[in-house]
Parts: sequence; C-alpha cells; structure tokens
Amino acid sequence: MNNARKYPVGIQTFERLRKENYLYIDKTDLVWKMTKESPFVFLSRPRRFGKSLLTTTLDSYFKGQKELFEGLKIMDLETEWEQFPVIHVDLSVAKAETTVEGLRNVLFRLLNPYKDEYGEGAYEGSPGGLFSGLIHRAYKQTGKQVAVIIDEYDAPLLDKLHIPETLEAFRNVMQEFFIQLKANEALIRFCFITGITKFSQLSIFSTINNLTNISMDAKYAAICGITEEELSTDMVPDIAMLAEKYECTPEEMHNKLKKQYDGYRFAKKSPDIYNPFSLLKCFNQRDIANYWFESGTPTFLIRQMQHFRTDITTLERIEASATAFDRPPEAMNTALPLLYQTGYLTIKEYDRESNSYILSIPNNEVRTGFIDGLIPTYVGLDGSYVQDGFALKFWRALRKRDIDLAMKEMKAYFAELPYVEGFQKKLEEVKNYEGFYEWSLYLIFSMLNVYVQTQVKCAGGRTDVVMEMPDTTYVLELKANGTAQEALDQINSKNYALPYETEGRQVVKVGVAFERETMTVGEYKVAAEC
Repeated sequence: MNNARKYPVGIQTFERLRKENYLYIDKTDLVWKMTKESPFVFLSRPRRFGKSLLTTTLDSYFKGQKELFEGLKIMDLETEWEQFPVIHVDLSVAKAETTVEGLRNVLFRLLNPYKDEYGEGAYEGSPGGLFSGLIHRAYKQTGKQVAVIIDEYDAPLLDKLHIPETLEAFRNVMQEFFIQLKANEALIRFCFITGITKFSQLSIFSTINNLTNISMDAKYAAICGITEEELSTDMVPDIAMLAEKYECTPEEMHNKLKKQYDGYRFAKKSPDIYNPFSLLKCFNQRDIANYWFESGTPTFLIRQMQHFRTDITTLERIEASATAFDRPPEAMNTALPLLYQTGYLTIKEYDRESNSYILSIPNNEVRTGFIDGLIPTYVGLDGSYVQDGFALKFWRALRKRDIDLAMKEMKAYFAELPYVEGFQKKLEEVKNYEGFYEWSLYLIFSMLNVYVQTQVKCAGGRTDVVMEMPDTTYVLELKANGTAQEALDQINSKNYALPYETEGRQVVKVGVAFERETMTVGEYKVAAEC
C-alpha cells in the first residue's frame, strides 16, 4: 500500500505543519473555546504530548493568520480574526542551566527578539523588568492587549527538586519573571502557560487570582493527544497501512495500537487518549515500538522515587484522592504526584461516592520503558540484559510449564545480582528480604509485558506474586525466613489461588524459599490444579 501521509514527528510549529501539509488532528474548536472562557489558562500534560504544538497554534491564532486555519473547525466559530501582539517563550531551552546567571541569560535571550519589534526601555536589567517593558510597549504601539504564551514554564526547575539551594535561587529568578503577569494583567488579552507540574510558590499560582487550571477539566481532556474516535476516523488509512505490513487485519492492528499507546485519561470523565508522539512515530516508522522513552526516564523522577522510597509494585493500581496526585512539588510527601503529572501513571477509574480515583500505568509502552529505566536503580543490572537474558528464559520455561527449568533460571539470575555494595540499602528500602525479591520479580516480568501483580489482596491475606499467562496462572509465595513447604501451605490455607480457579486457566501454585547466605533460590515446591 502506498501511503503518502506526512507525519509531523518532531514538528511542533503549527505554521510549518499546515504550510508543508503534515497530518493534523483538528483541535481548533477546543482552542477557540479555551480562549473565550478565561484570560489566564494553565495546562499540565506529560512531555511529548503536543503541548508545544498547542502553543504555536495559539500563536498563529492570535496573530490572525487565518489562512493557516482554512478547512479546520475554528472557521465555523471565529468571525473576527483580530490580530494581537504575541510574546511567546519556550522555557524548555533552560532545562540544562545549572547557575542563576545562566538562567537569567536564557530568559534575556528568549525575550531579545521582541526588543527588535517593540524596542528597549530604561531600567530593564532583569528578565522580569524586560518582560514587563515589552508588554507595555507592545500595548502602547499597537493599541491592542498582548497574548502571552509560555511553554514548559517549569523546565528550569524540575531537575533541581532535590538540590534545595539551587532550587530556591532558580525559583527566585522565575518569581521575578512571572510576577509581571499579575502586574500587567490589564494589558494582557490572553495568557497560556504549559508545564508538567505546578509550583504553587511561583507568582503565577500565588498572585494571579483568575488563573484557570484546565488540566483536569473534562471539556479539555482531549486538547492534547489523539482520542479513540480520532484514531477510528481520521487515521483509518494509517491503521490499514500498518496492518498490511504486520500481515493482520485493521481491527487486530487497532487493538495492538490500543494496548501499546492508549490508556491516558486526564479527568473524571475523559476519553482514553493515545500518546500522539508515539502513535505518529509508529506510523512514520511502520513499527510498533517504545518511542516515548528514547530520551530516557527523567532523572528528577527517579530521584523523587528514591527520595520517597517508592514501592514500585503498587503502581499497577493505586487508590487516591485528587489532592494526593495533583499536588505541587513543595507539598509532595510521595512520588505519586510526579508519577501522574509526568504520565507514568494515569486515571483509570473514578468513584463518585468516595470521590477517589484509581491510578495505574497507562499502557504497554509506558510499563516496558519505565521498568527498563528502573531496573538499573532498583536491581543494579542493565534493562536489556535482564529482558533478553533471564526474563526471556524464565518466561519460555513457564510457557512450557517447565517449573524446574524456570527455577534454575531464577536461581542463576539472583546469584548474579550485584548485592555486595547495595544490597543492605535495598533491604532498608523494601523493609525485608521478601520485598526485595518481589520488586525484582515484578521488574523482570514487566519487561516482557507478562501480567504481574505483587502483594495481591484476597480474602485470606496478600499473595506475594501472581502471573497470568494465556493458559496458566502462577501463584507464587516467597519465603526468606521459612521453607518452600510452608510457602505452599500458606497458599492453600489462605486460599490465595481461589480467585483464579474459575477463569479457565490452569492454576499452578509455587512455594519458593530463598537462602539468606547465598541470597538466591533455595528449595521450591509446586502444586497444580486444573
């Protein structure tokens, strides 16, 4: 099949996208609606979710570039196409700055092009002073209020979360910059700010009283990303093209894409959203792969998880109130808010009676990529080594129901873990030996997208590990202080396997005892039920 589509992978400028005829999923009706409802708007979304494209769409709209919007939904809504002066800065370029002087220089550099258009005033020796002066001169020279667009406002701060002195110094610079929005409120027609998280101590949140946060507003849940409906209508040819390459039906390909890239939800009532970067790159490369992690898991997130000693085995299902995962960094006492705000967790369910949410990992791409980034930190081995080595061998053994071979592979794997320097620290983090083994098993099986749960609640207590395969469910109980028979007896006495006995798969119960001296698998016992 000849596919002439041009996919905007890496293209974040609306003007270029439209002029060069790249594929565009029309969000302009939401853009128009957003600009009419509030003069100051904040939107939080994970990286690579189309925030920058949205900001450049607003840029073109407020500049009155009507020709770029021909054929789009906004043409039925907008009648005036009034032109406004626009100040648009992208703070992602300040992410790597490590000094206050470097940050100030970046802010000056971002604003300098507007001096060519609106001139420079006296006493503008700070970024905030120049910012304010530009707003005043743009208003005075054009007679029009100014549209201010700030993309990735928090980029300079995120990597400094656990460097208190640097964070405070950077925050002071950013406060002086953002407070100008409040001071010049009367001169601003519309202000749009994007980011990942919400630093409440910055002036944009503490002094702009009319700032509207639409991050969890159902009306705008789909303003970034691609919905199921959009995939099923606007991207039918793309699904067919990929299905032909994979030698499957379009329906089968649609299901593959859904498992790999879908699953994000940003409100109580929200359509499922596909990651736009990954989905478009998948079509462009004609290959289903993990694209979101090409730049790796953010270091600030790993540090946050280490700082709060996050139990990674709970990430498959977490119940929380909105205030628990929508907190600013200053108020965080767990890594949960950042895991949600960065897109590693998303909303899966909402319970109106308890006003609580269920959060979980969105899809296979996030699960596999995230685990790959965590394995070096939590286990001490390279992710590809684990995935291509033990995990694959263990999975193949279990697929053949060869428990002896599987246990042999597990014993060899745990014997290779680099315990010497870091084992005691790991034990402190997980509280006990069994917890460390649970973490390790969760990580390695998640690399293969085998459905793994740890500490599974049931009527009799908590099952250590449950693994579900197409024809078999494995129920594992781990004992660091006990025997394999005691582990197997616990599975039976507490009915850990009972919930799975009516699902049509064979249930295999495995009791595993670990040797404290060798820190690997000792004995094991197996019992199977049809």
